[in-house]
Amino acid sequence: MSFLARNCSNSSMPQYETIAVSVHSPFVYNVELNRPDRLNALNKTMWREIGEAFQTLSDDKECRVIVLSASGKAFTAGLDLTDASLLAQSGDEDEDIARRCQRMYKIIKSYQGSFTALEKCSKPVLCAVHGPCVGAGVDMASAADIRLCSSDAWFQIKEVDIGLAADVGTLQRLPKAIGSLSLVNELAYTARKFLAAEAKECGFVNTVYPDKESLLKAAFEMATSIASKSPVAVQMTKRSIVFSRDHTVDESLEHIATWNQALLQSEDLMMSAMAAATKSPPPTFSKL
Repeated sequence: MSFLARNCSNSSMPQYETIAVSVHSPFVYNVELNRPDRLNALNKTMWREIGEAFQTLSDDKECRVIVLSASGKAFTAGLDLTDASLLAQSGDEDEDIARRCQRMYKIIKSYQGSFTALEKCSKPVLCAVHGPCVGAGVDMASAADIRLCSSDAWFQIKEVDIGLAADVGTLQRLPKAIGSLSLVNELAYTARKFLAAEAKECGFVNTVYPDKESLLKAAFEMATSIASKSPVAVQMTKRSIVFSRDHTVDESLEHIATWNQALLQSEDLMMSAMAAATKSPPPTFSKL
């Protein structure tokens, strides 16, 4: 972590057991998966903390952009199958199947919500992947706004190999991210690895960098550029993109018209216009 990051850390930010949240630079936050000894495998605590962190940052006025990264040698090895509590269901063993199913449904919805928190976060999320990104890692990356990776990154929809159907976002978001249902079907049915070059070719990641260091440097430079823009404009842009993905063109046009009738009253618009007209330095926008 840089000197600036160490000295910009937000003392009011909750402390987590399995992730590290820091301020890399003004308005740019870093959420780092932090179980390197377990290759950042997701246990029950990490599932909960990821959701909590992104919900908190969504409302944090000091935060405008988030870089999601990971410590150690891997982005994530996926589910931590050594965590007995991950899918554990309390209750009487003689309880009927309907009630056991209700309990499992709540668990699945909870885990879905943790990754949906990235998508619902009002701030853009840049996902920087290095090394293995397995199973739930693909679900998580799919929920980010922008994906970048290093040349040693590889991805795997692993669930069928352990007797599961991916149920926390990959099968819903990946087809819309890469635009080829045929390729998604192949990757999901075979559980084969796809490397950084293929991830770039199919559009899952924007750019492949030589190593983790250059990946993070580029991710934070991009985040800094985004953070310099009007937060009103950037956050509404994210809201509109996510809405438009799942709705018709007419519905999406109505959505942005309804929001912008208010947001176009923002002082940010006038400040940007004046700066462009006078070729002045970019304005410093107020918090949102």
